[in-house]
Amino acid sequence: MPLIAILPGDGIGPEVTAEARRVLDALDLGLSFEEAPVGGAAYFSAGHPLPPATLDLAKRADAILFGAVGDPRCDALERHLRPEQAILGLRKELGLFANLRPAKLFPGLEDASALRPEVAGAIDMVIVRELNGDVYFGEKGMRTTASGRREGYDIMSYDEDEVARIAKVGFETARVRKGKLCSVDKANVLETSQLWRDVVIEISAQYPDIALTHMYVDNAAMQLVRNPGQFDVIVTGNLFGDILSDQASMCAGSIGMLPSASLDGSGKGLFEPIHGSAPDIAGQGKANPCATILSAAMLLRYSLGMDAAADRVESAVTAALTGGARTADLGGTLSTAAMGDAVVKALG
Repeated sequence: MPLIAILPGDGIGPEVTAEARRVLDALDLGLSFEEAPVGGAAYFSAGHPLPPATLDLAKRADAILFGAVGDPRCDALERHLRPEQAILGLRKELGLFANLRPAKLFPGLEDASALRPEVAGAIDMVIVRELNGDVYFGEKGMRTTASGRREGYDIMSYDEDEVARIAKVGFETARVRKGKLCSVDKANVLETSQLWRDVVIEISAQYPDIALTHMYVDNAAMQLVRNPGQFDVIVTGNLFGDILSDQASMCAGSIGMLPSASLDGSGKGLFEPIHGSAPDIAGQGKANPCATILSAAMLLRYSLGMDAAADRVESAVTAALTGGARTADLGGTLSTAAMGDAVVKALG
């Protein structure tokens, strides 16, 4: 019986993960679930954003369904105690180096996109983001310069093995889609990006069936709003991927619609919506649970190999939206639970 760790987290995390679990329960797949605190909720209950018991559960589980972390009450804490350190810690401890973020405009949501309907309608891509390197994990700190001024620094770095393994994920992802991979970097000014580009080109020799292109990150940001339909799979680093995937979410209608999978080398993963904890609407039943429900579908597909069940969930979300189900972020009036009801009903 596969064990799913439920880590609801902070803000709207408990609300959206509850709806995703309802959908998984409705499928009757024989899954077992165990829940643990993480983020700010864990800090207030256990004194640390990633307590040992939570990390132990994450390691024992076959897959992790994650809500969101972030609590303004923790903003003044030392950095290692802030809620966001929980997700960074899980990525490091579990070796989750590959983040897959699909961005697709669902039928009927053209008006929710920030783009013209005819442009938005072509969006169907996956952003493959490296998770364990770059400025987020490099040496960082605050120091005083020789002139007595404060200076903050964050070191961006990648070694060739880190680039090679994420490049392979990008090529493999493109292979099961349209066979197009765009590698995004800033090789014209960053040595880190020059290494990135060199290694991606080297790895491309193993994938002669995949059409590889390269694009600077500033141009990629522009092209995402100018002509997003040109992209099939984008592979990029941690910082650039963080920014571009959030941009893609608004092109696709709402950040409340985009799921993600963070995977290790064997397919075990942490699955979460890309939105944050949204403390301003926490507990009000206003959050869109679709991104978390779709993250649960990715969990079924990538970690449990249950493709048919994943298809059912994705089809149910599409059917609910086609039938007019909308939360506030999509211009509707449904509550979080009511949107979950619509998806469960569409499962049949």
